[in-house]
Amino acid sequence: MNAVEINKMNAVERLQAMEMLWDALLHDEVEIKSPGWHQAIIKERIAKTDSVDAKVLSLQELKGR
Repeated sequence: MNAVEINKMNAVERLQAMEMLWDALLHDEVEIKSPGWHQAIIKERIAKTDSVDAKVLSLQELKGR
């Protein structure tokens, strides 16, 4: 399958193709390494949540923003 064939698909067909791809990846035994920048973002976010200045929002507050 190539980009031209994908572009000819409707939204439902594209979603079904994505589901098949995710399912195939789920059952693949190959471990995919996260990129280094991803680890840096995770560390930054953990530091923010551990900060005294961190503010926790309820789901309702978040939806109201």
